[in-house]
Amino acid sequence: MAQLNDLLKMKIVKVTPENVLKEGIFCIKNAKSPGFEKKLEWFRKRYQEGLILKLVKDDQDVTAGFIEYVPAEYAWRPVIAPNYYFIHCMMVYPNKYKHQGYGAALLQDCLDDARRHQKDGVAVMTSQGPWMADSQLFTQNGFHLVEEKDRFELLAWSVRNETRPRFYHWENRIKHFKGWHLLYSDQCPWHHKSAEALAQVAQDHDLNLQVEKIGSAQDAQKVPCGYGTFSLIHDGKLLADHYLSASRFKNILKQEQMA
Repeated sequence: MAQLNDLLKMKIVKVTPENVLKEGIFCIKNAKSPGFEKKLEWFRKRYQEGLILKLVKDDQDVTAGFIEYVPAEYAWRPVIAPNYYFIHCMMVYPNKYKHQGYGAALLQDCLDDARRHQKDGVAVMTSQGPWMADSQLFTQNGFHLVEEKDRFELLAWSVRNETRPRFYHWENRIKHFKGWHLLYSDQCPWHHKSAEALAQVAQDHDLNLQVEKIGSAQDAQKVPCGYGTFSLIHDGKLLADHYLSASRFKNILKQEQMA
């Protein structure tokens, strides 16, 4: 557990279009990579919709973690949470910064924002699976489980109990997808690389993979999976809901051919 003196040395910085090149995006470091450029473009557009990206730094001004959240009507996840903030992503890295209070500091700053802006609360999706935070930090800071679906949990911290966040029913949409489909967005900077790799594998295997970039929060909320911003689908079946490598996609193709 972090000591008070350590907490006082922390600094939280809000990333804006003006300082983003200086402060960075955190989850991708190479500013020359296509993924960084795509995320930067996405960030600048979403900033106008109220997206908030904050970094937490140690006493040496080294970034130890980040949080990204947005008014829930602009969430890039299949959730309904009127007058809530919604947390897209949160991470503390490297491991030496974990369990030192950095994550709690970011989360408390988000909750303070919700109070200042008279939000009804803050919602987040968690999972024990890949590419998402688990629920422990959130439940330790006053969040409670409001709904579960597939591998995902929807948690909420509420100022008032008049509204209750909930999931869209994405399982009703997936059956309409025939053939091979890849839906992705630039909300995660690693999706661009993955989409290019999967498209190349599909071309090499003479596979008709329909690749579609998700262009708005409203479209992301209609994607037929919980993660919202990445979906690999074959004939109405979700095969992956997060970033894939070319080798992993090749293994999926083999499994589908054997099925």
